[in-house]
Amino acid sequence: MIESRASIIGSGPNGLAAAIVLAQAGLRVEVFEAEAEPGGAVRTLPLTLPGFLHDFGSAVHPLAAGSPFFTTLPLDRYGLEWIHGDAPLAHPLDDGDAVVIERDFNTNDAVLGPDAKAWRSLVEPLALHWEQFAADLFAPPLRLPRHPLRMATFGISGLASAQSLARSRFTGQRTRAVFAGLAAHSLLSLDRPLTAGIGLMFAASLHAIGWPIPRGGARAITHALAGYLESLGGALHTGHRIDAQSFRELVRSGALVLCDISPRQLVALAGDELTLGHRFALADFRPGPGAFKIDYALSDPVPWRAPACRRAITVHLGGAFEEIAASEQAVADGREPERPFVLTAQPSLFDPARAPRGRHVLWAYCHVPNGSSFDMTQRIEAQIERFAPGFRDCILARSISPPSRLESMDANLIGGDISGGEISIRQVLFRPTMRHYATSNPGIYLCSASTPPGAGVHGMCGYHAAKLALRRIRGRSSHIAKK
Repeated sequence: MIESRASIIGSGPNGLAAAIVLAQAGLRVEVFEAEAEPGGAVRTLPLTLPGFLHDFGSAVHPLAAGSPFFTTLPLDRYGLEWIHGDAPLAHPLDDGDAVVIERDFNTNDAVLGPDAKAWRSLVEPLALHWEQFAADLFAPPLRLPRHPLRMATFGISGLASAQSLARSRFTGQRTRAVFAGLAAHSLLSLDRPLTAGIGLMFAASLHAIGWPIPRGGARAITHALAGYLESLGGALHTGHRIDAQSFRELVRSGALVLCDISPRQLVALAGDELTLGHRFALADFRPGPGAFKIDYALSDPVPWRAPACRRAITVHLGGAFEEIAASEQAVADGREPERPFVLTAQPSLFDPARAPRGRHVLWAYCHVPNGSSFDMTQRIEAQIERFAPGFRDCILARSISPPSRLESMDANLIGGDISGGEISIRQVLFRPTMRHYATSNPGIYLCSASTPPGAGVHGMCGYHAAKLALRRIRGRSSHIAKK
């Protein structure tokens, strides 16, 4: 029997991307979501006071706006509208100034001064050819790139550590500080391989895309994807948790099953539907560090000492390169950092619908060891207050989400892991195993951020998993037809 039906477990961006690819190919697709609101970590919820809308997980979405797959879809017809700040990123310093990265390279030259030439030589070729670069960057590993020279050039710098690249290419503390913040999105200590590449990728996206937010919050991405899926005949069922028994029934019904879940969850659900060896391989996949997140309802905008910080939706808080590196090293060593690197977003400055008139929301988180139970509230607020004296006086309410709460609200976030698994060379090449999306059962596929190319709201994990499943279906169909 050739599969004509597909069941997707999980409605995060990868699950919805996989569902759309399969529906476009003519399969009858159903998506099952355990939570009442679809989207996984891409949800917008009333976490504090009435009228304040907070993004549960991701808040700023350059990779969604620049996704090789999402950009092919008519998501604007389903309500997705991108909003940009006046500048993509601000990074305040202790001297009261802030480094504000400008999207235009010529304007940005004045910001970076003596490092402008080095920044452009590293970043501009990637940003100017973002579509080609992203297509290769977000492709499955061990596949020949379509633009090998550009990727080889990127790889020479990208495989290095952020620490070594910053020291060798940038002379100014301001540029090094900004690059540390970009590289720290890797959730790795900055002396680790690949951290330079992650920093360069995010730097390129600053100029190519601009780090926008969706009007109305992250849920607008989910609702647009779901709306388009429904236009293709797909169905989305929320509040429908799949357990081991119902999983087995889906597999044995002959439906293709794609799972936007963690490897650990797949092992628990699939049981004997997978071989023992494959279950062991999946269980060996290492989670990444956790996140400790706070959502704030504010009476006023954040009172940044450097007023230029209000030009950007995203503000990185961590001071100099060495301080950010120390924060990430502490996490790698299993310790909660004393002065954490804090990532913040202030969407209500540019999307007033996110809070009651005159009020504001702030989204903030830092990295902690996986599963940490330490309360980072005081340390996060001390970092914000450091660069915005009087911040605490603006707080109307806060919603605190340690790793345990993040996992309880999205089972994929094991121990607060927002990266879908540790980003090491081994777990980039073999994510989560040598099979990547495939499993030992030809009817079961994994399509979460624990597969290539990994974390980020880009949908490419689901896209590639669905494309592989379709190739295998067509291959079996062709084989049967020849018989």
